[in-house]
Amino acid sequence: MSEQSTIHYERTSPQVAKITFANPPVNLIAGETVLRLIQIVEELATDPDIQVVVFDSATPDFFYNHFDLAAAADFPAPEDEKAVPAWTDLVLKLSKAPYITIAAIRGRTRGGGNELALALDLRYASREKAIFGQPEVGSGLLPGGGGSERLPRAIGRDRALEAILTSDDYDADTAERWGWTTRALPDSELDAFVDTIVARLASFDRTSLASAKAQINRASLPPDADLVAAYREFAHSLTLPGFLARAAETQAVVEQAGIDFEYRLGHYIGTANQQR
Repeated sequence: MSEQSTIHYERTSPQVAKITFANPPVNLIAGETVLRLIQIVEELATDPDIQVVVFDSATPDFFYNHFDLAAAADFPAPEDEKAVPAWTDLVLKLSKAPYITIAAIRGRTRGGGNELALALDLRYASREKAIFGQPEVGSGLLPGGGGSERLPRAIGRDRALEAILTSDDYDADTAERWGWTTRALPDSELDAFVDTIVARLASFDRTSLASAKAQINRASLPPDADLVAAYREFAHSLTLPGFLARAAETQAVVEQAGIDFEYRLGHYIGTANQQR
């Protein structure tokens, strides 16, 4: 792995691996990120020892952010119209993997980043620092990585409608109360709590863990075809007038606001649309 990769991968023990997002300053999802994640997940699929994979971030204030649409051409494209899109295939494989995936969330987790977090098994969030959102609709787009399929199952239809339709940001306390996250903890306790969960799960029988996860998946996961359809709808929305008009306006806001645009994305999406 090159030092310039947006993913850091570490095997901390035979049973445990850690994947760290590192694409400063705001951890946008780049094409290289997707390709590296796919490579890691494919390697882990044949690993006989792995039981727990932890996801965290090396970028302050951002866990995993939205797609970098300015570099959309770098994202792996389906080979044909019947092929499963690479991002969809990735989140489906993570949901069904025979190991347990855990997110230690500090900072903003939006769009595709939130959709990847929703594909993981357990999500532990910093009460002071974690923020969640699905900003696509406010930008004239549609969610395409599983947000519209997983959020209703996690938080209910009405709350999913509010979160997706308003494109606003939600703090960790609200996310915990709604079921968006597994648990919110004081930031000073987050790492120790996750380490305890990881050590506990890594000590259990691998087959029992994977089998129990598969049982719960049968009762809770959306159909694969729904995620495939959603990604195609997202890709189509990139060509629609509603997005194209807002993209130009948003760029002007970004140039004025600078990095604060990513810190307060929900705020800027709302104000930009109301001022049109």
